[in-house]
Amino acid sequence: MVDVAFAADGAAAPQGGLMGFLPLILIFVVFYFLLIRPQQKKAKEHQEFIANLKKGDEVVTSGGIHGTVTGLTERVATLEIADNVKIKVSRQYILGSAATAEGGDGKGGAACSLGSKS
Repeated sequence: MVDVAFAADGAAAPQGGLMGFLPLILIFVVFYFLLIRPQQKKAKEHQEFIANLKKGDEVVTSGGIHGTVTGLTERVATLEIADNVKIKVSRQYILGSAATAEGGDGKGGAACSLGSKS
């Protein structure tokens, strides 16, 4: 009976070294390419868009307000949302151009599929 216990203990010996960490490494690689990298790319594109804002651009805020940029400072953008109606919005809350939100860029994103009636 004791011999069976020693034999079972030897068969269950863990594999050493890199083979034990291989599944964790593979999971991290999958997460990096499917989640982390695309999110970093999207954040970089948003920062570039915010840095390249200029007067006359039509934009959409994170609250869903559509407006035209009439003034810019380092941190604040002034938007005209109607005739003689202007609001100040922090630049970080500007999501993108109004054409992208309405599906005018041809990329076929989520905003495009919501408004299509085909």
